[in-house]
Amino acid sequence: MSPATANIADLPHALREEDRFAERLGGRSLAVFTDYDGVLTSIVERPEDAVISDSMREVLRDLARRCPVCVVSGRDRPVVQELMGIDDLVVAGSHGFDIWSPEDGTLEHEAGTAQEGLIEQVTEQLREAVGGVEGVAIEPKKISVAAHYRLVADVGDRARVREAVERLLAERPNELKMTPGKMVYELQPKIDWDKGRAVLYLIDALGLDREDVIPLYLGDDITDEHTVAALAGGGMGIFVGSHDDPELGGRSTAADFVLDSVAEVERFLDGLAR
Repeated sequence: MSPATANIADLPHALREEDRFAERLGGRSLAVFTDYDGVLTSIVERPEDAVISDSMREVLRDLARRCPVCVVSGRDRPVVQELMGIDDLVVAGSHGFDIWSPEDGTLEHEAGTAQEGLIEQVTEQLREAVGGVEGVAIEPKKISVAAHYRLVADVGDRARVREAVERLLAERPNELKMTPGKMVYELQPKIDWDKGRAVLYLIDALGLDREDVIPLYLGDDITDEHTVAALAGGGMGIFVGSHDDPELGGRSTAADFVLDSVAEVERFLDGLAR
């Protein structure tokens, strides 16, 4: 059964309604799981420029001294670690296919590693189809490939990118799935694994499946709804984004609370760290 959803504008605010958040917490300890882009750093035109601020980096370090902190991202895990400039947090990259912890090292999902050849082929096909489109950025990852069109100004060219993605999906209906995001199409292997399953795996692997611990997830995009749904009933979700953001288009979410911006995320996490 799918969790109930609500319009972003109707969610209680995690900072302004801190008593309500504390009531949900119920005296339990937190385990914090968070997306990277759009949560710890603002969405930028070029993915390689999404470096977190020095102040956010310090907040994460402070919070990690108080409770488990895990970063879950669609980006490749080494890329996230380099952009953060932090090497002692648990990081789940590639939508959870590649997990790394300071204690155990790399934990790769076997089903994902078997798909690397497929992703290499699809990446090359995407480059041939739309690599010459002005503004498009093809971002190859270990277990997926993303076609960013934020910088594509021409409407016809944007349609060309969408059509190329749809054509690949039609050619490989049993091998590929597409996850839309903020001005990006991401092609992934069509297997039963996502950020939500990765977080549930981490909760178990880190010994956090206890009554005195409540997992909290912060996310801003469609892929993050998998995690919010996975934690429904046993955890909490915070949606990061303003309801009047035109890119959200009046979206609904299964999250329990909202924060309007990366700056508010930093204030919120800083409060948890104290």
